[in-house]
This record gives sequence, C-alpha cells and structure tokens, in this order.
Amino acid sequence: MGFDLAFALSSVPTILGAIGTTLGVAFVSCLGAAALGFLFDMLRRIGGVVGLAIGFVIDFIRSTPVLAWLYFLYFVLPFYGIRLGSLTVGVLGLSLYYSGYLAEVFKAGIDAIPKGQSEAARALSLSRRDALIYVIAPQMLRNIAAPLGNYFVSILKATPYLAVLAVPEMLGRAFDIASETYRYTEPLVVAGLIFLVLALVISHGVKRLERRLLAVGAR
Repeated sequence: MGFDLAFALSSVPTILGAIGTTLGVAFVSCLGAAALGFLFDMLRRIGGVVGLAIGFVIDFIRSTPVLAWLYFLYFVLPFYGIRLGSLTVGVLGLSLYYSGYLAEVFKAGIDAIPKGQSEAARALSLSRRDALIYVIAPQMLRNIAAPLGNYFVSILKATPYLAVLAVPEMLGRAFDIASETYRYTEPLVVAGLIFLVLALVISHGVKRLERRLLAVGAR
C-alpha cells in the first residue's frame, strides 16, 4: 500500500487543529523550565548544604528520562492523593525535566560575564537585586540566547511524549487518525513535516534575536 497524497492532505486540517495546544504547551513549559532553571542556579550559588542539595537535584533531573517524570506525575502522585490533569502533568513534567538543563545554561551565561562587572556594580553602591536586573541580566541574556532557543526547540519536539497522556497535541491527533483508518504513514509524515517547519521557523527567529542582541551589546 503506497503513500496516498490525497489522504495525507485530508489529514492536515485535523492535525493542524492541535497546533495551538502543541505550541501552548511548548511555550508555557519553556517559561516554567527557564524560571525553575534560573531559581536552581541562584540557589546553587548560595553554596554550603543548600548548594550541594540543589546541585544533586539538578544532576538527578538531568539523569532521568522525561517519560519517567511524566509517568511519575500522572500515575504515582494519585496514590498520594494528588491528581493532576493530563495537560498540567505534561507542562509540569517538561518544565521540571528541562529546568535541569537550563540551570546549566544560566550558569554558563552568568559565569561568562567578567567579574569586573559585579565589582563595578558594588562600587556604584547598587543593591544585589539592581545589579542582577540592570547589569548581570542583560549580559546574561546575550550569552544564553542561542542555547535557550535551542532548548525551546527541544521542548517543542518533546511535546509528542504527551500523547501517552492523551493530551490532544499534533502527534496524538495523527495517531487518532491512524487508529481509525489503519493508515499510519500519511498522518505521521504530515505531523513530522509540521514539526520540522515549526522547528526551522523558531531556529531562524532565535538566530535573528541573537544577532540583534549581539549588535546591541556591541554599541
């Protein structure tokens, strides 16, 4: 049975109908992962027992598969009276998983800033909060723009994992079509091509943002 182009095209509207869920999950998960990753890195810089504990948490997160987090949140937590919706589990699982990686991205971005910048901020009597917001953060964002964008693409490509939780994202819709028609090639190819286009568009946008940030920093 060959590839049916007409059937593939007929599946496009159904699969595209889930693009909002896919992009929404990816965007919210990226924000959650960035917030948690930044918090983890700040807590790790405290040092001592707290720093060691957070360092262990980061390594633990990075050493476990994303599906393990999704299954734990969806199937294990209910035994302890905590029941979350499949969409909430998907966003929370992706946020937790990628926060471990983004913590390292923030660490590299901050460590790349010359120490003289922090010393100059202290010499100007800036508070730690003001120094972080007005001195460290702008330079850090220039340093992490590219890897942060790459991880956003990775989170987007990880959204198909949510199909195992019955979240109506694009791959889940493709599998629904396949299970109803017993034709898997066409809907899966369509879903793959849409993911490819989205990844290329986001990657192009990240490159443009990185060039703009570098141009602003060079002024």
